[in-house]
Amino acid sequence: MLHIVNKSPYADRALDACLARLTEGAALLLIEDAVVAALADGAYAAKLKGLDVYALGPDLEARGLAAKPLCAQVVDHAGFVDLCVTHPASHSWF
Repeated sequence: MLHIVNKSPYADRALDACLARLTEGAALLLIEDAVVAALADGAYAAKLKGLDVYALGPDLEARGLAAKPLCAQVVDHAGFVDLCVTHPASHSWF
């Protein structure tokens, strides 16, 4: 399953709720304001360690975070589509 989170974990509990329900083989895609959770020196780095985590590159760029060290793999929009194809079931945590 692909889990998609769009809210900053510092303003909303969606990421925490998602992390509590991740199962083996699931992937997590951070988009929009949720990309702040991907910062390697952030409060969520330890929680994301060892998970299959992706962050949407254009959203990182829009927030000035593209050059920062991350604890997630960066994907573009085509990568987003690839994740959706690889994980035919998805859950959006909006």
